[in-house]
Amino acid sequence: MKITFVMGSGFTLSGGDRVIAMYADRLQKRGHDVFVISRPSFSPKWQHQVRSLIKGKGWLPKPEKTASHFDHLNVPHALIDEFRPVVDADVPDADVVIATWWETAEWVATFSARKGVKAYFIQHHEVFDYLPKERVRATYRLPLHKITIAQWLVDLMQTEYGDPNVCCVPNSVDTDLFSAPLRDKQSIPTIGMLYNLTPWKGCDISLKAFEIAAQTISNLRLVALGEFTLSPELPLPPETEYVYRPDQTLLKDTYAKCDAWLFASRLEGFGLPILEAMACRTPVIGTPAGAAPELLTDGAGILVEPEDPEAMAQAIVRLCNLPNSEWKTMSDAAYYKATHYTWEDATDQFEAALYQAVRSKQTV
Repeated sequence: MKITFVMGSGFTLSGGDRVIAMYADRLQKRGHDVFVISRPSFSPKWQHQVRSLIKGKGWLPKPEKTASHFDHLNVPHALIDEFRPVVDADVPDADVVIATWWETAEWVATFSARKGVKAYFIQHHEVFDYLPKERVRATYRLPLHKITIAQWLVDLMQTEYGDPNVCCVPNSVDTDLFSAPLRDKQSIPTIGMLYNLTPWKGCDISLKAFEIAAQTISNLRLVALGEFTLSPELPLPPETEYVYRPDQTLLKDTYAKCDAWLFASRLEGFGLPILEAMACRTPVIGTPAGAAPELLTDGAGILVEPEDPEAMAQAIVRLCNLPNSEWKTMSDAAYYKATHYTWEDATDQFEAALYQAVRSKQTV
């Protein structure tokens, strides 16, 4: 097949971009003709700068050039000339064209039939406060063949948007990047977490849970990783090891130095850090957001109530106080849960969903 992915704002190191890059690479290696196109990140022009200065907001910064998950892949990918919608003339004729973000769904819906059967890869319910919510909701009602990553999104597409024919293809984890040898508990109890200023990521809940747990475990240590500069509004505890913008090849070292990883999201599409930590043999203590209810089963972690740092703290204390043999059993369960379903398995399902989209169009 000829397959086009349409992305919205450049190529980055985000988790969503990682997933798209994984599929693009693996589909191409299976012999498909894959092309990925995106508009660039927003770069303010002189009129935007003047408007900002008049409003007293100062000079708008230009986007930094950053690395991306496509940098080392042999997958054709390109940016259009400026920050504008991708249009019919920008994309090649293909068998399938895949929207990957709510705005791209609006664009893809307008493409001619020559560009391929229209699909919508949904990694989150993107009805966020900073977006035009009704426009976002409208994209989920478009007649695009939907592929999503978690059961809660499948259920939502059916109950709220009336589409009973949604394909679910759960994410896997790249075990070339995320793995760790068998190990014992840390000599100093160590908890890991993602530092993120986005409110729905629940960083404040993780920090409060750590604070409470540290009242019981006096030598409890915290390791955090993130893409954000530390904010005084969300300070890390003293002596925290903060790994800022780590090289992708070094992420596994951060996960593997922890006895447990905290996942406190209030809202999540999937939650890739859950799998990344588990692939590094680190059990996860998580809230029931994204795919956590499916992943934190069979002894791979502990699921706690949302918005409840006390419950998360109790789980931290419980896990850190496990005998080493019991902790290793949980560590093994986490590793198995993360690695028994591979990206090749996921690509089988994603490829099948694309063929289903093509067949369903042919029968209309």
